[in-house]
Amino acid sequence: MAARSDALISQRGLSYRRAGVGLPLVLVHGYLGGSAQWQAEIARFSERFDVIAPDLPGYAGSAALPAADRIATFGAAVVDLLDDLGLGQIILLGHSMGGMIVQEIAATHPDRIMRLILYGTGPLGAMPDRFELLETSRERIRSEGVAQTIRRIGATWFRAGTAAKGFDIVADLGAQASERAALAGLDAMSLWDGRAALGRLTMPTLVLWGDGDRSYRWPQVEALWQGLPDAVLAVVPGTAHAVHLEKPALFHALLEDFVMVSSCEA
Repeated sequence: MAARSDALISQRGLSYRRAGVGLPLVLVHGYLGGSAQWQAEIARFSERFDVIAPDLPGYAGSAALPAADRIATFGAAVVDLLDDLGLGQIILLGHSMGGMIVQEIAATHPDRIMRLILYGTGPLGAMPDRFELLETSRERIRSEGVAQTIRRIGATWFRAGTAAKGFDIVADLGAQASERAALAGLDAMSLWDGRAALGRLTMPTLVLWGDGDRSYRWPQVEALWQGLPDAVLAVVPGTAHAVHLEKPALFHALLEDFVMVSSCEA
């Protein structure tokens, strides 16, 4: 089978990027993100995997779709895409809010998940000890707009703030969301609690976290690591919430070490 090239594919459901052949590796972005944030990962892993990166409803290439205000709704949209693509078992990665979404998918479709990567995320959507309350983010979206809000929030995702190399990617993607979608995403997170399901997520799981993450503090990460039956932990020093953009080589090495086991088993 010829390798697919990375390009944004728009269709009836979610827009997505896809490249490569082999075992499917699905990359789910977080709040105000988009599939374009994974271009380095698509380039790196498409030599060995069929890499699929959707744009969640209301964001980036899927901005025209109805906004989702529940984590389960986001999860169902991703599963619908997997079904449309005829995918069976997959490796599933979720970042930030995307980590909540993939926990939801893993809880409802455990037989489809060979390996799970929970990156910069936690089991409680209210995000205790976040750099600001979700309600504060909600108020500032209404008063300042989405584009300004993503620049302010996105700066906290990097140790170097707005001077970080990947900051413009984050700012550009986030600005594509409507106010309705941005507010709905906050509602989805605030209402979600995945702690009761952790013991049922028995697939091998990598919990990956930047030690300076101001969105998901250590207690959230520790709850994942200790609550999952088969989890390993990778803490990346000198990074914040966007490890894949701050230290891509180290991020890729950690991810490759974890996923290549599945590639050899497939």
